[in-house]
Amino acid sequence: MDRTKKQIAMRVSLNTIIGNVVLSAFKLFAGVSANSSAMLSDAVHSLSDVLSTIIVMIGVKLAGKQSDKEHQYGHERMECAAAIVLSAILFATGLLIGWSGIQIVMAGNYGNLTVPGGLALAAALISIAAKEAMYWYTRAAAKKTGSGALMADAWHHRSDALSSIGSFVGILGARLGLPVLDPIASIVICVFILKVSIDIYKDALRKMTDTACDDDFVNELKAVVLEQKDVLGIDNIRTRLFGDRIFVDIEISADSNSTLNEAHNVAQHVHDAIETRFEQVKHCMVHVNPSDVLGVRSKE
Repeated sequence: MDRTKKQIAMRVSLNTIIGNVVLSAFKLFAGVSANSSAMLSDAVHSLSDVLSTIIVMIGVKLAGKQSDKEHQYGHERMECAAAIVLSAILFATGLLIGWSGIQIVMAGNYGNLTVPGGLALAAALISIAAKEAMYWYTRAAAKKTGSGALMADAWHHRSDALSSIGSFVGILGARLGLPVLDPIASIVICVFILKVSIDIYKDALRKMTDTACDDDFVNELKAVVLEQKDVLGIDNIRTRLFGDRIFVDIEISADSNSTLNEAHNVAQHVHDAIETRFEQVKHCMVHVNPSDVLGVRSKE
């Protein structure tokens, strides 16, 4: 991640931390004052957002470090590590919220449950609007910077917006005469959070295990290679994800009568074209194979 993108990610993260601290404090106050377990669960979820965003900031900072003797391919995978830690926090938060709701439901004393006050309902509406705004704000920055950790944080905000919808429904139902809906809302919130945490974990793991790029990207890559002068064909192409960046290894065929200098120039043109056209490609390695008969190899 270059310096400008890193600055964008840091600024967005800092802004959402401030927003989450204010929102969490308000929801905690509303949950206690209005006797709403769903709003208290929502407040805990928002507090976890603060910690997760700090983890994202650490991941982005470490991922932006230059290559060194111990990490000669760079530090981009530190963002994936941050995303995995984030997914673990989300998962634990979801289980905590869900277990709290399950205990209340299993107790069965629904008549003794306190009906939440109107402040909790207002807090849920404010939270829905605020967290959805944070989602789109962070998502736009993630798209611009190509940051996987920032995108994971955006989905954390979206999961909080969804949990606030669950809180709203539970609180409204409780105020309409069904107090059991308040703890049930906590269980629904738990399901949403667990799903998001698993999705974030799977995406981060995919980027840490040298997963190949999808067919659409590879086809675009091939088209760019075959556009280059004196490239007679593509013998092999391999790609692998490295955090939010991509490594490419490609074998092309060229005229077997070419001098070493000419073959090198063909490879250099392919290399430069790929790294120029695809910003997410961190490095491209090009190997040239001789073609026995000029023009016989098909450009597939």
